[in-house]
Amino acid sequence: QVQLVESGGGLVRAGGSLRLSCAASGRTFSSYNMGWFRQAPGKEREFVAGINWSSSETYYADSVKGRFTISRANAKNTLYLQMNSLKPEDTAAYYCNAVYLPIGKPRNNSWGQGTQVTVSS
Repeated sequence: QVQLVESGGGLVRAGGSLRLSCAASGRTFSSYNMGWFRQAPGKEREFVAGINWSSSETYYADSVKGRFTISRANAKNTLYLQMNSLKPEDTAAYYCNAVYLPIGKPRNNSWGQGTQVTVSS
C-alpha cells in the first residue's frame, strides 16, 4: 500500500501563493490517478483537484478553477498543488489520496496527516 506524506502548508495572506507536495512511498504511485482534498473545521472533506496517471487529464473543483494547478512527477513519486490567488475560504487541512476520476471520489479510506493552509484576510 502506498504511504502518503503531505507538506508545504503554512500561513499566507489573501492573494498569496503556496505549493503543496505529496510524497508517496512504494512502486505503484505512477499507476494511480491522484488527487488533492481539503477539510475545513466543521465541514466535510471535499475534492479539490485530480490528475490522471499520465498527467494528460486534470480536474478541478469550481471553487479553485483558474487559481490552483495540480501536477505530478512520477519519477519522484510526488504530487503537487500550486495554489495562487489564495482566499480566506481556502483555509483548510489539505490531503492527497488516490482518486477515482472524473468523479473525485477518494480511492482509499486511510489518510495521511495532511498539511494545514491558513489564509488571512
